[in-house]
Amino acid sequence: MGSSAMRTLSLCILTGLASAPALAQSTDKWQFSVQPYLWLPTVNTDLSFSAPPGGYAPDTQVGPYDYLSNLKFLAMLSGEARKGDWSIISDFVYLSFSDDHGAVRNVDFNSGGAHNRVSSSIDASGDTSFKGLEWTLAASKRVVQTPMASFEILGGVRYFGLKAEANWSGSATITSPNGSANFPASGSISQSVDLWNAVLGVRGSIKLGQSQWFVPYYADLGFGSDSSSWQAMTGLGYAFDWGSVRAVYRHIAYDQSDNKLIQNLSFSGPAIGAEFTF
Repeated sequence: MGSSAMRTLSLCILTGLASAPALAQSTDKWQFSVQPYLWLPTVNTDLSFSAPPGGYAPDTQVGPYDYLSNLKFLAMLSGEARKGDWSIISDFVYLSFSDDHGAVRNVDFNSGGAHNRVSSSIDASGDTSFKGLEWTLAASKRVVQTPMASFEILGGVRYFGLKAEANWSGSATITSPNGSANFPASGSISQSVDLWNAVLGVRGSIKLGQSQWFVPYYADLGFGSDSSSWQAMTGLGYAFDWGSVRAVYRHIAYDQSDNKLIQNLSFSGPAIGAEFTF
């Protein structure tokens, strides 16, 4: 995340793909919902690959770039189980894309574990491939319920697994300052990371007058030992007897501590989905 101000702002953004049906009434019976949806984000990321002792690794930059043009596979599904004011919610996203245009910003010549980055003197461009799996599991408590609005607080965990591969092609070889290693003009590197964050957030909906239209909202912050994340969604929905349909804008961002793979990674874009309740 760029700043603490951005974190605070994310809590104020109205959002929602995984929120409960608009203005649902309290009940002691279990209610369930499932929501398949389609999310087409733009990708923006800085990656810092790890260099082995005495070796080298590039720092790459990708985007902002249209995700749809490089799409290989996606799977997205949200679900919820509610009893009274309490809910268990789950959200699953798998994204895979390849050949996303990227560039080598600098090279880390690692000598015995010390980071020794130098600016790239070659015009090294190439492509980066991603495979990412995100899963959020949380419990929520409804604290406000009126005919016009609902508000819930939530807490849980979020997992994010990323496998990234970078390929580059330049015009010259780069030699480390001490001459101990060479960064070739062309090559490739891959790395994986698994992140776990504790999540705190809010969600709910606001009805638009006496119509069936409503504004769903969702926002959360995630904290881990070496990473942080935040997510926000907002849009417009229409309620039916069987559930609702929604069109929203969703943003999610990840950061790791210095010298980790994910310097920053964000996905932003529109999403549409239908929620079925039973």
